[in-house]
Amino acid sequence: MKETSLVMALTMLCFMMTVIWGGPLLRILKHFKIGKLIRVEGPGSHIAKLGTPTMGGVMIIVPVTLLTVLLNAVTLLGLTGDVLGQSVMLPLAAMLSYAALGALDDWEGIRGARRGLGMRARTKFLIQVILAVGIASALRYMLHVPEMYWFGVDEPFSLGGWYIPIAAFIIVGCSNAVNLTDGLDGLAGLISATAFATYGAIALLQGQVFIARFCFTLVGAIFGFLWFNVHPAQLFMGDTGSLSLGAVLAVVALMTGQWLLLPIIIIIPLSEGMSVVIQVVYFKLTGGKRLFKMAPLHHHFELSGWSETQVVQRFWLVSLLFTMLGIGLLSA
Repeated sequence: MKETSLVMALTMLCFMMTVIWGGPLLRILKHFKIGKLIRVEGPGSHIAKLGTPTMGGVMIIVPVTLLTVLLNAVTLLGLTGDVLGQSVMLPLAAMLSYAALGALDDWEGIRGARRGLGMRARTKFLIQVILAVGIASALRYMLHVPEMYWFGVDEPFSLGGWYIPIAAFIIVGCSNAVNLTDGLDGLAGLISATAFATYGAIALLQGQVFIARFCFTLVGAIFGFLWFNVHPAQLFMGDTGSLSLGAVLAVVALMTGQWLLLPIIIIIPLSEGMSVVIQVVYFKLTGGKRLFKMAPLHHHFELSGWSETQVVQRFWLVSLLFTMLGIGLLSA
């Protein structure tokens, strides 16, 4: 009960911090005209979003970073007990490094030489892989996390030399999957908040209270961001937010050892990413035909007649159902 109360307190505190500073950040982004550029090949309904401030992931990252660093500083000074724990500094570092990459991509797309496009895909992917390998190495050799839990088995399995490439693949894949999900107002935020709450609960069940607190701190910040991001969005998270949230979600899943549940818990981002891969492969194999009306998947349903809010709400419902399935498998 004590842990639950502290987790909820951190969630509420981070939510309030995010909402309070969200307004000033929004005015700053508008003042410097850091607005979204809408691609011509996208759904026509999205043209109305042209100029909406982006790089809103900063709204999430700043309060989470401040709260994590301050609470750890208090601990290091010996002023109180261990509130967030030193282990959360790795997911925090992962979040900041991928946020920096995402911010560079956003800025390149807004003001850089590749205006409207962002960084070259190969360059961005290479940096993601390098970061992921470094994080995976730290997870294994510094934190000594459980490498993998199988459903219903209490003892973790060792993956040996396969752990680092598998962990790096999970981090890069999850980062890009959440990035592709970030195309509709509130969608990526709702899915991410649900996933972090789920892994926060898993961490509590494992006794990893520091990871649980960090997860629910993120939930509070994402809820604060959603205050401004629900339809019609006043602000987009951009790659600054989506790349970092996906990466840190993967890191948290790896720290619990329950990463086999990740494809189930993030079924929507996984489907979004797979829809792009399938669309590209199908297009090449059939000489120009398309399996979906447009990829990622949420655009297909938009062009099929669903409204933006219908897509978001239905995708979130599916996400909740699969999250319950994941929790069921955990307790099987």
